[in-house]
Parts: sequence; structure tokens; C-alpha cells
Amino acid sequence: MALVVPCIDIQGGKVVQLVQGVRKALEGPSPDEMLERFAAFPEIQIIDLDAAMGVGDNAALIERITSMAPQCRVGGGVRTPERAARLRELGAHRVIVGTAAFTPVFDDIVAAVGAEHLMVALDSKDGRVVVDGWATTLATSSEDAVRQFTDRCAGFLCTYVDKEGMLEGTNIDWFASLRRATALPITAAGGVTTLAEVQALLHLNLDVAIGMAVYTGLLDLDALLRLCAGSE
Repeated sequence: MALVVPCIDIQGGKVVQLVQGVRKALEGPSPDEMLERFAAFPEIQIIDLDAAMGVGDNAALIERITSMAPQCRVGGGVRTPERAARLRELGAHRVIVGTAAFTPVFDDIVAAVGAEHLMVALDSKDGRVVVDGWATTLATSSEDAVRQFTDRCAGFLCTYVDKEGMLEGTNIDWFASLRRATALPITAAGGVTTLAEVQALLHLNLDVAIGMAVYTGLLDLDALLRLCAGSE
């Protein structure tokens, strides 16, 4: 069953939303309030932006959120086996690994926490995988990348960077091509703005990570829950 997965991005102990991973567009309500709003959803995604940017972490807050939510996938700054293991200790059901997945250290991360607890973040811009905070473009496409991780993770978080945080819609065809490339779970992210887009992605058997469109009120949580119920 495909899920809608609400996102809680944390920076400086606050819930925020960024445009293109850089500019802060808004600060949301407190983490506790967001948890209350998201209580009916079976899984939540948490990204520690401070850890991702190498300027600290929000470990205590992450531990609080994971203790209150049914299941959490957590990412941000996972560059070492120790960081991955720490997030597991803090209560992460899945650990999201981005740039490090494309380096030799990924094998050590897999050994430390197990492939069954890992999600690989595949961020794509202009048709190619981007890493290092989207500053470096790799030669590989996302479709090729999902194939290389088939036996080393439990699924993928695939972000359409071209429209991330911009509320301009996403690329359903791109996500459909990813679905054809692997049988592993895929979570679609980046630019998802309308209920029709969410419905189309769920129909492809993709989980859908929702952030900016919820925080700005463009997507209604009750309507999203009804869509999820209809996809069962």
C-alpha cells in the first residue's frame, strides 16, 4: 500500500521549509504541533538540515519526535556508519543516505545498520543525479542509479530537484520511469503540489513525501488521508 509521508525538516530546533534546499521560505508550527497534525499518518519523514549542512544537529528533538510518532524515516548528514547507527539509536525506522551512498563508505554504512534499515536518496536535476547539496552532478541517471543499489537498501527517496519547494508541480513521467526501474519501494518528492499529482503517484505505487504544499495550505491533510484510504 502506497503512503503519503508528511515531512518535518528541522533547522535550529525549528520546523522549516526551504526552496531549492537553500532559501528558508517559512517556519512552521512547533514540532509537537506538527506531530499532532500528522498523527493519523503511519510514517513521518524527518530531515536534520543542520546535520546535512554540517553546522550541528538536532538529536534531542529527533529522539522526541521518533518517540511520539508511529514510524520515522530520518536523514541529514549521514556520512559515516556512526551517524547512521546514531539515528537508529534515536529511533529511526529507516535511515536516509544521500551523498555518502555514492562513496565507498556506503558499504560500511550498510554493514553497520543493515540494508533493511536504509533508504538511498536519489536527487535528480536535469536528468542526472546530484550530490553534495545538489552542487555536484554525477554522470549517472536516476534510473541507472536505482539498479545499482537494489541489494543494498530497502528503498529510495527520489527528489525531483528541478521543482523542489517551488509549488510548480512535479514530473509524473520521471517518477513512472523510476517505478519501472526497480521493484523496491520509492518515495516521490519534489514539487508535489496538487491532489491530482498525489493521486497519480499513489496510483504508480509510489509513496509521496509532502512538505511545502501542506505547510502553505495548498494540500489539505484530511483530503490526503482520504486519498490514502482509497489507494488501499
